[in-house]
Amino acid sequence: MKMIIAILRDDDVESVVHALTAEDFRVTRVASTGGFFRKGSTTLLVGVENERVDTGIELMRKNLAPSLTGEKRATVFVVPVDRFEQI
Repeated sequence: MKMIIAILRDDDVESVVHALTAEDFRVTRVASTGGFFRKGSTTLLVGVENERVDTGIELMRKNLAPSLTGEKRATVFVVPVDRFEQI
């Protein structure tokens, strides 16, 4: 199992979350702030089976607004999960 941690601009979050949940990904949203100008952003936490990681990232990529200036729209980390429990 993996955890996808994606930091997105606030204006991209709704379309990305909608696309992920439509494909049965479970998403947790956390408000965050970062970058040089401290712009509003949201961090998404997505627990996913190893074979669905690429699908999840591709859904994110397709649902981000296009950048006219070439600026990156998201930062994505994929980290291993050693243990997962629902209590």
